[in-house]
Amino acid sequence: MESIKYVYLFKEGNATMRNLLGGKGANLAEMTNLGIPVPQGFTVSTEACVKYYKDGKAISDNIKEQIYEALSELEKITGKEFGSVENPLLVSVRSGARVSMPGMMDTILNLGLNDQAVVALGKLTDNERFAYDSYRRFIQMFSDVVMGIDKRKFEDVLDEVKGEIGAKFDTDLTAGDLKEVVRKYKIIYKKEMGEDFPQEPKVQLIEAIDAVFRSWDNPRAIVYRRLNDIPGDWGTAVNIQSMVFGNMGQTSGTGVAFTRNPATGDKEMFGEYLINAQGEDVVAGIRTPQSILRLKEDLPECYEEFLAIADRLEKHYRDMQDMEFTIEQGKLYFLQTRSGKRTAQAALKIAVDLVSEGLVDKKEAMLKVDPKQLDTLLHPTFDKEELKNAKVIAKGLPASPGAACGKVYFNAEDAKTHSELGEKVVLVRAETSPEDIEGMVVAEGILTVRGGMTSHAAVVARGMGRCCVAGCGDIKVNEKAKNFEANGEIYNEGDYISLDGSTGFVYGLAIKTVEPEISGHFGTFMSWADEIRKLKVRTNADTPRDAAQAVKFGAEGIGLCRTEHMFFDEERIFAVREMIVAENEDQRRGALEKLLPMQREDFVNIYEAMEGRAVTIRLLDPPLHEFLPTEDEDIEELAKDLGISFQNLRFKIESLKEFNPMMGHRGCRLSISYPEIAEMQGRAIIEAAIEVNKRKGYNIVPEIMIPLVGEVKELGFVKNVVVSVAEEVIRNSNAELDYKVGTMIEVPRAALTADEIAKEAEFFSFGTNDLTQMTFGFSRDDAGKFLNNYYDKKIYEFDPFQKLDQDGVGKLVEMAVKLGKSTKDDLKIGICGEHGGDPSSVEFSHAIGLDYVSCSPYRVPVARLAAAQAQVKNPRQ
Repeated sequence: MESIKYVYLFKEGNATMRNLLGGKGANLAEMTNLGIPVPQGFTVSTEACVKYYKDGKAISDNIKEQIYEALSELEKITGKEFGSVENPLLVSVRSGARVSMPGMMDTILNLGLNDQAVVALGKLTDNERFAYDSYRRFIQMFSDVVMGIDKRKFEDVLDEVKGEIGAKFDTDLTAGDLKEVVRKYKIIYKKEMGEDFPQEPKVQLIEAIDAVFRSWDNPRAIVYRRLNDIPGDWGTAVNIQSMVFGNMGQTSGTGVAFTRNPATGDKEMFGEYLINAQGEDVVAGIRTPQSILRLKEDLPECYEEFLAIADRLEKHYRDMQDMEFTIEQGKLYFLQTRSGKRTAQAALKIAVDLVSEGLVDKKEAMLKVDPKQLDTLLHPTFDKEELKNAKVIAKGLPASPGAACGKVYFNAEDAKTHSELGEKVVLVRAETSPEDIEGMVVAEGILTVRGGMTSHAAVVARGMGRCCVAGCGDIKVNEKAKNFEANGEIYNEGDYISLDGSTGFVYGLAIKTVEPEISGHFGTFMSWADEIRKLKVRTNADTPRDAAQAVKFGAEGIGLCRTEHMFFDEERIFAVREMIVAENEDQRRGALEKLLPMQREDFVNIYEAMEGRAVTIRLLDPPLHEFLPTEDEDIEELAKDLGISFQNLRFKIESLKEFNPMMGHRGCRLSISYPEIAEMQGRAIIEAAIEVNKRKGYNIVPEIMIPLVGEVKELGFVKNVVVSVAEEVIRNSNAELDYKVGTMIEVPRAALTADEIAKEAEFFSFGTNDLTQMTFGFSRDDAGKFLNNYYDKKIYEFDPFQKLDQDGVGKLVEMAVKLGKSTKDDLKIGICGEHGGDPSSVEFSHAIGLDYVSCSPYRVPVARLAAAQAQVKNPRQ
């Protein structure tokens, strides 16, 4: 039987093989096919990575054989020999997942060097300094990435050697200095590993490929995948590519460039490069690079060739490209191209411009913007008045726009700890590395001393929508003392600073923020999304302010208005408590009479804010004990106000406590025990709609939602109460009013018997938060305490309360849709759990034929775009 092919030469692949070759490998293959100068090599597929994990983290003999065969072909292509002491072939080993994960996995350069090959390389190039510079880089990378030796040990040696001779930059070191560095590096390796640095290149290669496969599951990669909905079973490919050298002198260099500005979206070449350097120097921000425009002066022919190829790549891929390149002694090579990470503002501008330039149509433009990124457009910027008086203490590069204010912390762990305590934090680092990912996730903003616009900090911050100021040489960071100096002043851990990622300014105080203005490309792009999508988008809103905000963001109605939030209002909580502790129905009705006008006014204001759009109002849902005090002091005060004894009130409160209140006396169960609550709320909903319709000329059709139903008779009972009072109000008002009574499907039994429940319901709305809770059998309030253990042990890849569990909860939803529609063809169905704002859950809702999703106001644009993308990927009538 023929064995599976796991290894592909670049010339054997193309752009359509992304799932197999990873994004980087597929694009290297595509560029090879286009005749673009690419250092040749081969890709070990993502399937090999999956097999590696299945085999207990081992590379099989079959895969090794295929790697050696490809290596032999590469030797023929390059005319060099792997392990030769005369004409050595050196390679880079890089990860390449299906989707870009910048900095999350590992890279090894200059692989194949040993004590003999370094001598040969020096003779071949007539540049001994270059050869030993490459060797010291390789030893450090291999030791760090493959063997897990702390890279700081090597950096300390390098600093020590530079200090001894008074060298400022690595480039100031001579060949003799670098030989000494190499000697000391090898001593560190032997001390740490108990053996000499490996001299056999094939051993180096297999160890490096193994390390890249392992890095697919390193902590920062796992966090990044969870943030970006990347499945853990995809695996990463590994690209083995013949080395070209940017560190061979003044006609060599390396850089990163974008075909458009990734911060603004402007159509201009944007990038940086370093003469006499390797790629890691630019990406890691170890040296501050030059603008790509300087290349025109340094190496004009290379610059013109670079521009022509960059333009060709953008037209070919029909998107802004992020390219890595190296120039070796005047010859240009492209090491990578991919669709570039960009800010939300840039993404919208680029998408609109690509349509106007005729490169893509509106449907394809929809796929150029990550829905989650829109969130970054909808949050505050600095108050202009406060900004006028704010003193700038430093200026760096405006690496990722936006405004950030928070307390300073100097490592990812501290940032995370203080964020969990509720503080807003700003992460300040000399330079960020991929290990800082968790600190960057929780930070309001990121400030680095070193690094350019394409450094790790800048690229990751832009992708996350975090504000970032990079390359801020005006500050001196002391990470041990946990402080930094700027403008002659010391700023300690816990002090407030503010960052402006659009200007690069750093302010030494907290600055107030304001809501952003949304217009321009956002409006154009979102209007296209609305033209394309079939799924409606509503909002979850309980106040007129939230409702108005959601309308501004494009909401087409309210899918969930929680009435209990109104009950907590200071002016009415006493009446609510009076109703709860009532001894009989008459007393309860007396308290409810006081609440009726307040509740009616709530709905009037909500209806007016929604300007006639659909509004779904949920009847009282939480258990009653939530409205009562728990401390003796507060109980005593309430007892006096109510005119009852402390003991009686305390007994009543104790009697209402439940072992598992989330599954106790709540939802429709309250209205079954106390129908007068549903009567009061039904009356307020209908009276408010009649009043607003008369006054504003709207045609409001109230949607009354009965929560937590698990049995059709429950729904029938409460529906009869609501319908009876609604008909009475309409009759007495001499008004015409349509209204609907439906239910929340949030109990698994309701999903399983949805055909029966649909006999009484005029609409379904999935409360996916509770449905998830009950299906998994754990509390959403407590799950956070142990979910990290599930992620660590790979039981779950994501939080099921953030992203809908399509395999379990999703099956219940899909089943309920089919059963409900089998009873009532015209049944309106939506989701009102917070999953309604998660793009993957929106795509699922579209696929199973829901009418709408509903989410919090600030996630409405996210849901609108996700719905449009779902229609582009999976069209429905």
